[in-house]
Amino acid sequence: MSPSVVVFDIGGVLVDWQPHLAWADEFTTEAETQAFMARIDFFALNLRGDNGERFADMAQELEDPEDQRRLADYVPNYAKTVEGAVAGTWDVLDALKAKGVPVHAITNWSAETWPEGLKSHPRLGEVFGTLVVSGEEGMIKPDPRIFEMLCTRAGVAPEECVFIDDSPKNVDGAKAAGWDAIHFTGAEALRTALEQRGLL
Repeated sequence: MSPSVVVFDIGGVLVDWQPHLAWADEFTTEAETQAFMARIDFFALNLRGDNGERFADMAQELEDPEDQRRLADYVPNYAKTVEGAVAGTWDVLDALKAKGVPVHAITNWSAETWPEGLKSHPRLGEVFGTLVVSGEEGMIKPDPRIFEMLCTRAGVAPEECVFIDDSPKNVDGAKAAGWDAIHFTGAEALRTALEQRGLL
């Protein structure tokens, strides 16, 4: 059965996420910012945020009071980190919608930072038929339950869905859930993959 429904990841596929920009006014150089992020293991903390934890609570786990303040500042500064769009992918999404293909999304994104991201990209709140934000649900990709949740809410079967994600781990998770999936490497390759499936 060929897929008839397209489900997008957002960060790294539609939106360019540059987390170091949250502290652009805090440090003199990007190297200093990266050192701070490495010191606190930012990406591990961010994944916890995607899974429903609050950044202010996680900040209290850090030893350095200044690092605590910096991490707590991540949410109010978040919009700076997602100002850019990934080149070409929105055009692919619009082409799908123009053909009447149902378009949904599953994103690993903190419930706290999601409203801040919408300030930079308000269309994210409007363009998808069904949208699952991991931080609001307390589960993250590649947990099979998040793919099942999308199917239930959108009223579709797994074999109807093709998932697009820049993370190979999440692509594998979708396949394990019975979906077709495309590893996103760029808009043109994505367009070709969708054309091969008869969706464009």
